[in-house]
Amino acid sequence: MTIAIGSDHAGFELKQQIINYLAENGMDYTDYGAYGSARVDYPDYGVLVGKKVGAGEHEKGIIICGTGIGISISANKMKGARAALCTSDYMAEMARKHNNANIIALGGRTTTAELAMRMIRIFLDTEFEGGRHATRVAKIHSLTKR
Repeated sequence: MTIAIGSDHAGFELKQQIINYLAENGMDYTDYGAYGSARVDYPDYGVLVGKKVGAGEHEKGIIICGTGIGISISANKMKGARAALCTSDYMAEMARKHNNANIIALGGRTTTAELAMRMIRIFLDTEFEGGRHATRVAKIHSLTKR
């Protein structure tokens, strides 16, 4: 599995911790920035990761801004991206099981590193249930044709 990861300045510190976690666990990832704590705009990184994952260049994505809200909204504007802002283990699990989310969004100022790593592990390990949920995900994708 390949993972795209991106953040703004507010998510940079947590992103670095996540990158260390991914590397320690032998996971293949590409860091799309930001590459420091200098102020940048979160939509740039949400769009970039959203495009990469939505186009199938990466199977999953991880995005981080101060709260995870703005960067998830930005990523979800990209065709094929299904970014879910997660704040608990349960949300990370349901984002995959019921919504087939392919990007997890986190808040660098609202999420501890310990919780982030747990949610990422759950997100990456959980399979989509399909069934009635597949119909709903298809409806979401049809919205991009409007």
